[in-house]
Amino acid sequence: MTDVETTAASHPDASAAPAERPWLDASLAVDERVALLLEAMTPAEKAGLFFHTMIAIGDLDEPNPIFGTPSAREFIDRKQMTHFNLLGGAPSGREIAAWQNALQRLAASTRLGIPVTLSTDPRHSFSDNPGAAIMAGPFSQWPETMGLAAIGDEELVERFADIARQEYTAVGLRVALHPQVDLATEPRWARQVATFGEDVDLSGRLGAAYIRGFQGASFGAGSVSTMTKHFPGGGPQLNGEDPHFAYGREQVYPGGQFELHLKPFEAAFEAGTRQIMPYYGMPVGTEYEEVGFGFNKSVITGLLRERYGFDGVVCTDWGLINDAEIFGQPFPARAWGVEHLTPRERMLKVIEAGADQFGGEACPELLLELVSDGSVSEERLDASARRILREKFELGLFENPFVDEDAADQIVGSADFRAAGDAAQRASITLLTNVVGADGAPTLPLASGLRLYVEGIDRDVAAQFGVVVDSPAEADAAILRLHAPFEQRGSTFENFFHAGSLEYPGDVVAHVREVAAAVPTVVDVLADRPAVLTPIVEAAGAVTLNWGASAAALLDVLTGAAEPKGRLPFDLPRSMAAVEASRPDVPFDTADPLFRFGHGLSL
Repeated sequence: MTDVETTAASHPDASAAPAERPWLDASLAVDERVALLLEAMTPAEKAGLFFHTMIAIGDLDEPNPIFGTPSAREFIDRKQMTHFNLLGGAPSGREIAAWQNALQRLAASTRLGIPVTLSTDPRHSFSDNPGAAIMAGPFSQWPETMGLAAIGDEELVERFADIARQEYTAVGLRVALHPQVDLATEPRWARQVATFGEDVDLSGRLGAAYIRGFQGASFGAGSVSTMTKHFPGGGPQLNGEDPHFAYGREQVYPGGQFELHLKPFEAAFEAGTRQIMPYYGMPVGTEYEEVGFGFNKSVITGLLRERYGFDGVVCTDWGLINDAEIFGQPFPARAWGVEHLTPRERMLKVIEAGADQFGGEACPELLLELVSDGSVSEERLDASARRILREKFELGLFENPFVDEDAADQIVGSADFRAAGDAAQRASITLLTNVVGADGAPTLPLASGLRLYVEGIDRDVAAQFGVVVDSPAEADAAILRLHAPFEQRGSTFENFFHAGSLEYPGDVVAHVREVAAAVPTVVDVLADRPAVLTPIVEAAGAVTLNWGASAAALLDVLTGAAEPKGRLPFDLPRSMAAVEASRPDVPFDTADPLFRFGHGLSL
């Protein structure tokens, strides 16, 4: 590992282990330290470990008005919680590090001094979906996971994950709520851009490389623990809808491929993933109970714990127990199949299913009620608490939960890391078509100094590659950047999850055709879903796909300064009729695709 490491002895916030806290003796075996701490804990302190909810940077004594979360002091002092998913960003690594250190000092002041474990959704890509990822902010910026799959290089994926590990640990982020190794077998599904695509072998190999990069060769103080998701595979959604919402709660297997979706997780287990997140969805028409996977004993205990022997932490997806408000609008708990149960009954079902933590929840008092009335034994409480504490000890948090704030600014978003991310952006771009014109020359690469008409590209950036003009009639070439199509839904939160038809509206197609009729035209598509590009391909001189790439990275490729290395990580459908006729659990099941998995041209 190449990152700067800070020892407890060198950090002014660290203190020696007092004799009354024998579990702080690092010479003891981890299991012995866990047993000593468990023996000292009250039921309330154990219950606090079970809740893994959101927190935002800010004053530790004040609620966060933007995200609507309680103060850190309320979480840690009153609720005795020590696991938090960091929301939002900060201008610099130093700012995140300083806040993290203050949070750890607050935790150190409690009776037992149990350190906080901070987690995060992905932070290194262009995604603007706060329900699934965080924008990069000060971190190096890379293509989405699907873009890494388009490159298809295990060494690159492991290098990315190692860089992300260094940036995470520099600011105190110790759990990655990723990778997402679901198979993208349903083209309409909103979450597939964060997967490694449609191919089971590619997903398994790259997912394992991702885990190795984050966790390191030897799991310990320099590692980031990976919470692989969404077990047992979240791809085969009915009509491609997402189970964040009631209308997308059903996962279906008309092709009988439930077992296939387990394969990438088997690779993750072999790579040593430490944690697992079950998805929201409920399996329909299988041998498993028809309830959401977080409530599903046949899946968590029977499949994950018993069949696969997984003894790491299992954390549910967010918001299974209580109704909530998101962006000012009410949303029900994702208690699919058990909507009729009370929050208390839902919690008991999750515990009985075999999960260890409740994602996105902060109600330890409800768990204490279950313990007090005998519904949950203290032995069952200890079984999960033991796993959770073991992870904190093995991450080295009890030795030193603090980070070096000066080093954080050097590491996060360093020039070398940014350069590596920029190179990956360029490499991930996939060239689908490159039409040869009447003069015998292909559309790409574009010559230098051309008059360019651009849409979706900052004019100042485009001006570095040519002369920007105001209309296609004045141009030598046009570059249009589009987003894969999606349908508008009824709420702000829903519209972060791009769903519905993959066909472009008629006005978009007509506009592309009009521009392409006037001037040789390149169309670049942000392919967070596999758009139906048939009319676009027919009109444009060249078509590229990206999965998060800056305008400068794209223009480097279009002008030949960089080679597009991307290859399709899924089949690209020819029509919506083919998508609707395909089976959502079966890979490569759309009839007569426009382009097949692995397609990509070179310049």
